[in-house]
Amino acid sequence: MLLGEIADVKTGLVLSRKKAEVPFDIKAKYNLLSLKNITEDGVIQTGSYDQFESNDILDDYYFTSKGDVLIRLSQPNMAVYIDDDRSGLLIPSYFAVIKIHQPDFLPQYVAWYLNSEEVKKELERFQSGSRIPSMNQNVLRSLPIAKLPFDKQKTLVELWKLHLKEKHLYRQLLAGKEQLFKGITRDLMNGL
Repeated sequence: MLLGEIADVKTGLVLSRKKAEVPFDIKAKYNLLSLKNITEDGVIQTGSYDQFESNDILDDYYFTSKGDVLIRLSQPNMAVYIDDDRSGLLIPSYFAVIKIHQPDFLPQYVAWYLNSEEVKKELERFQSGSRIPSMNQNVLRSLPIAKLPFDKQKTLVELWKLHLKEKHLYRQLLAGKEQLFKGITRDLMNGL
């Protein structure tokens, strides 16, 4: 199957069209999902979002909702799954939004699949542009997607979540070891 057969694919808002240029032109402020909010593992960091000051009240069409899958249109092409905690964020045009309408596919599975090495290599072939290579919605729509039984999709998603937790714990351990090393070497140098 092709991604376009199981999902609707669209791009986010071109921000320059709705950006308020002067303070009295501001009609609304929105939390904006930006590239800095996405980790290399395909997770949205919820620390802080940029504020977008709009000259108009924007349609729900431009905001994340539970079950969406977003993919960055430029390299690295990272896909993220939107859960309840990350719904309501303004989506800029450098992301494509994938809304799964086929009940045989878990959105989390689609996000995992889009982050797989095989798919990333396939997407690299379709990058265009001289300064910042990117792809378009048609490339995503024509991307083949493996249809697995629902229980295998669930298993893959759970395994992926466990893998991400493990990577996070390893990073925390490494940061702690780095601090310990710095403290010991500082104490040794001060003791001379």
